[in-house]
Amino acid sequence: MQVDYIIVGIGLAGIGFCEQLKANNKTFVVFDDKSQQSSVVAGGLYNAIVLKRFTPVWKSKEQLQMALPIYANLERSLNVKLDYKIPVYRKFASLEEQNDWFAASDKPQLAEYLSTNIIKNENDAIDAPFGFGKVLRTGRIDVKCLIDAYKKQLIKENLFFEEAFNYEAVELLENGMAYQNIKAKHIVFAEGFGVVKNPFFNTLPLVPTKGELLIIEAPDLKIDFVLKAGVFLIPLKDDLYIVGATYEWEDTTNKTTEKAKNELLPKLKKHINCSFKVVNQVAGIRPTVKDRRPLVGQHAIHKNMYVLNGLGTRGVMIGPYVAHQLYNFIENDVPLDNEVDIKRFTNLS
Repeated sequence: MQVDYIIVGIGLAGIGFCEQLKANNKTFVVFDDKSQQSSVVAGGLYNAIVLKRFTPVWKSKEQLQMALPIYANLERSLNVKLDYKIPVYRKFASLEEQNDWFAASDKPQLAEYLSTNIIKNENDAIDAPFGFGKVLRTGRIDVKCLIDAYKKQLIKENLFFEEAFNYEAVELLENGMAYQNIKAKHIVFAEGFGVVKNPFFNTLPLVPTKGELLIIEAPDLKIDFVLKAGVFLIPLKDDLYIVGATYEWEDTTNKTTEKAKNELLPKLKKHINCSFKVVNQVAGIRPTVKDRRPLVGQHAIHKNMYVLNGLGTRGVMIGPYVAHQLYNFIENDVPLDNEVDIKRFTNLS
């Protein structure tokens, strides 16, 4: 088999790059062994504002302008519902926070995303005496549905191999590489935290950050918005809600823990007054970077090897953006944004 690209990993980064290849009529195959599941357990929110500090997310406008049409196209091509438009309500803890919100909403970068109306709490199940600020142009991508549907489509097209990638089996050729019975011009590694086992890119300064989410059933809560307080609370359907998330830097397994559960539940109980029960718990390792920018670029020696990684906690927004950057770099010689290029870490070889 002869293809233009081999993609390793089918999370948000891998899907983003596959979509760039499809749009430009490039051929490819994908390898993934389901060992990494940060994308599968992601909350999937897109929101242009850092709600802890009322500041804009890095390049959020450009990211959303690129990402949302791609998800809309994926909904049509995969025949699934992915993009759920839902407002985010930031709970205010004090009058001072209300004032900070109004000050932020006056800033040009933030004005189109922050409503200037304080929303009074009328839900007895929520403890919010100072009300909420409403974030505009927000929503949730059903990431698990996306990955499942995308994988099914790739399998149908005979483009998917559900197996671990054997780095030692890569044979470097003059104008590309060979792997098993496949010859390719380029290979893109988009395997998330799994890159730490990749001998070609294992010197990248990736910080594994374990995240855990709870799924609760709360029949009396009845909210149709994402609540951001000490935790975030995302409504699903049938009175189910996602509660998250934790940040753990020592444990790098995908196993759920009582520690995370015991961290999330007290935070949740500070903000809601109704009864609920935990019906599920999930965990995954986020590929994060100290400077909170993705890791995108070309191997220093093997020039047809590339990495697309480090999406962190905002993968649904940033994934399509950096996939576009990498495609333009490879195919059109467009320089990468310095803030995402792995060359910013000068000790990499």
